[in-house]
Amino acid sequence: MSRLHGESHLISRIGWLRAAVLGANDGIVSTASLIVGVAAANAAASDVLVAGVAGLVAGAMSMAAGEYVSVSSQADTEQADLSRERAELATQPDFERDELAQSYVARGVEPDLALQVADQMMAKDALGAHARDELGISEVTTARPIQAALASAAAFSVGAAMPLAMVLIAPAARLVPIVSIASLLFLALLGAVGAKAGGANALKASVRVTFWGALAMALTAGIGAVIGTAV
Repeated sequence: MSRLHGESHLISRIGWLRAAVLGANDGIVSTASLIVGVAAANAAASDVLVAGVAGLVAGAMSMAAGEYVSVSSQADTEQADLSRERAELATQPDFERDELAQSYVARGVEPDLALQVADQMMAKDALGAHARDELGISEVTTARPIQAALASAAAFSVGAAMPLAMVLIAPAARLVPIVSIASLLFLALLGAVGAKAGGANALKASVRVTFWGALAMALTAGIGAVIGTAV
């Protein structure tokens, strides 16, 4: 008998990785853009700091609430499908067996063998087999609202803290360029780390997040400068 070896697949990270990268990216971009926009309007350093802290708190709560609601909707849909599947297994077991077998046939399994596989899979865990092979719901990809919400809020806070730290150490006269450059570097690093964790191309991810971050900060800086001049 061949010896089995353990494998660690990157897909297992998709739930928390998506929420964490999104949260950190949003934290850097939104907070840095807010800071740059307020600073460009010739606001005092203390006002810039207050605006940044307020943006961090509001953004973290917004990310947590939004992620929880959206992922909860996914979880509700999954549970509704599982409930319907459970009822159909209780009332139409033969139909469900054939349906499961057909899903294997569609993947290239011979019809007779597919029926045998369906019988064995349903004998062990009928609902689990249908959830995985018919609905595409598995332990790896199932929705976890609380985990996603906490990951998003924490990641947003960490991301937002980076440009905020620049406000504390940068001279007021050079606040806009220092926060902008530092934030772009943070975004590039975030893109590379996220890509490495997900097994993707680090350079492509870094360029992507840096471009959109630079665009956001440029727009808010321009608006802040116009408003500051007008006022």
